[in-house]
Amino acid sequence: MQLLTLALNHTTAPLAVRERVAFSAERVRDALADLHGGLSALVPESAILSTCNRTELYCAVREPDAAHGALLDWLAASSGVPRRSLDSHLDTLPQHHAVRHAFRVASGLDSMVLGEAQILGQMKKAARHAQDAGTLGTYLHQLFQRSFAAAKEVRSHTEIGSAAVSMAAGAVQLAQRSFEDLRETRVLLVGAGEMIELAAAHFAAQHPRAMVVANRTLARAERLARRFSAGTMRLTELPGQLAQFDIVVSCTASSLPIIGLGLVHHAASARGGRPLFMLDMAVPRDVEPEAAKLDDVFLYSVDDLVNIIKDNLQIRVDAVREAEAMIAEQVRSFLNWLEGRTVVPMIAALHGHHDQLRAAELERAKRLLAGGMPPEQVLDQFARGLTNKFLHAPTQALNQAGEAERAELLALLHRVYQLPDEH
Repeated sequence: MQLLTLALNHTTAPLAVRERVAFSAERVRDALADLHGGLSALVPESAILSTCNRTELYCAVREPDAAHGALLDWLAASSGVPRRSLDSHLDTLPQHHAVRHAFRVASGLDSMVLGEAQILGQMKKAARHAQDAGTLGTYLHQLFQRSFAAAKEVRSHTEIGSAAVSMAAGAVQLAQRSFEDLRETRVLLVGAGEMIELAAAHFAAQHPRAMVVANRTLARAERLARRFSAGTMRLTELPGQLAQFDIVVSCTASSLPIIGLGLVHHAASARGGRPLFMLDMAVPRDVEPEAAKLDDVFLYSVDDLVNIIKDNLQIRVDAVREAEAMIAEQVRSFLNWLEGRTVVPMIAALHGHHDQLRAAELERAKRLLAGGMPPEQVLDQFARGLTNKFLHAPTQALNQAGEAERAELLALLHRVYQLPDEH
């Protein structure tokens, strides 16, 4: 049995593809049942991890090449994405690559938001779904449990989640200076481009009370909002709605400010002294800079994030290095376990063989006891007979071996039986 992961995520595929391949929570169990029903001979174990940024199949397979092709066909049929297009956006990760990937994902090292903790809960849910569907066997159970242990070690002994090194992560850190608990805030994201997508991921990880995406094109806003269970509105609605938001993050391609001083003043007045945090990540600016002078308005620009990023960069670099070292050690440990699994059939066969020898000698001893032989004598014969049977095969192999093979057998038996060194 070999581990195999098919990974389609934010590093390999655009949003348009990720959307089509994603499985909702309601679909995962049915999908696992369908996968297992059609491919169980090649793919005895499977789990599906599907989030806003990734859809990944974790599998234990027989005949990896054949299983890979079958899984691609299944995923193409399930998603409606042609196999050729799908294949170009997938990472295929066999055995130790699959193990390392799972450990890095659980630890937040493969996330769009580096170090975010939400993915660990999503992986645990994926394991539960596979368990409920009956597709989580010995190999995947161990893979997930070891992944969770690796994530716990990384989060407990590094600062991987404590420092922001991107503008979007810095936005959250700045917002935390104005609000004690971001879960009590309402967040407005103005725009629907890549930077707003990153900001949405960071703020969603903080579980705010509400998030809304505002954009000129409502369809683009809705596409982004679906990933984060956010609301939407048109930019034309902004004047009447701005005051209800605690946090405003804006990044559009407009050549002129779209949020003027008068609009911010009106919103701040309507909030009755409650702080209004605004982060303008656009170049040129989206918010008129004079708004920063208003009471209870905290306006930051791209330049204000530079120092945060510089201060935190070395912290994060050190944390990532420490985390990768921990994961490498955990991967080695798990691969040793996997290699050990290859000898399980032989161990079972040895147990079965010697159990038959034991049963035969025991039956013979019972007959001797029934015939009246003294118990001490029966025990002696039982022990001698069992010893002779256990030694018959290795002794015969030594006697029948050629000179070169006999030397190898002698060394092997010396090691297996832990015989004392000859002097």
